[in-house]
Amino acid sequence: MVSDESPGRRPAGSPSEGPVDASADATTGAPAQGAAALASRGTRERVSRTVLTRGPVTAAQLSAELGVTPAAVRRHLDALAADGLVRQAPLAAGSRGPGRPARGWVATEAAHAAEPGAYDDLATAALAALERELGRGALERFAQARADELEARHRDQVEAAGTAPAARAGALAQGLTGDGYAARAAVVGARHTHQPGVQLCQGHCPVQSVAARYPELCEAETAAFSRLLGVPVRRLATLAAGHHACTTHVTTARPDEQTGHQTSTTHQTTRTAPTTQGRSA
Repeated sequence: MVSDESPGRRPAGSPSEGPVDASADATTGAPAQGAAALASRGTRERVSRTVLTRGPVTAAQLSAELGVTPAAVRRHLDALAADGLVRQAPLAAGSRGPGRPARGWVATEAAHAAEPGAYDDLATAALAALERELGRGALERFAQARADELEARHRDQVEAAGTAPAARAGALAQGLTGDGYAARAAVVGARHTHQPGVQLCQGHCPVQSVAARYPELCEAETAAFSRLLGVPVRRLATLAAGHHACTTHVTTARPDEQTGHQTSTTHQTTRTAPTTQGRSA
């Protein structure tokens, strides 16, 4: 297990392992402290990025995944929370067991705003002008064209993953991460259930604030996911609606095992989100 404590320094009161060369410490102390500070900042960025990608995630899970001591992880989480970049949120019922904490860490709105995704105000104004001058149909065509580009960009990578929906979802998650969505695919549901599947989770959305006003972007993207994966999908949550991630359920049933392929682009959680969605009249 790696610790990001300052190298070469023992905690106060610990037994000495040998004499300390005062002259050497005087000449190398500052560089050593600087290296330790850089290492600590790098660890904090890794903790922050993992929370953004995998949240809600516990301190123990972060420790295991990053190879950092639990104490160091908690210290970084406390610092990130003090900076307003992470917060605690309930864990999904299926992700915790007896004795495990019921809450994990997720990225805050400020953390999402710090991620690449500039010119939100300009993009929102441009779409407002498009709708005002040419009508809602033009806005919907724009959203569809953007989704078509996403589909074309990731088609080869998804096809190379084979025919299994879970593998295709994993490939799509990798491609979306390259686009800045901090995405991952997580298997959900037990094998003996009738609705096993995969959840495609996007921990960041470069157009989050724009999509909050124009949900057509999310709806077109969801339909593109279904076409890429070849199975029905259902959007469960969105960052634009105030949730900690965009979550899309992907059924793992093969197309020939289904009675029909009906894409669901219902933006359920957007309508029930704690924040007001949609455009003002």
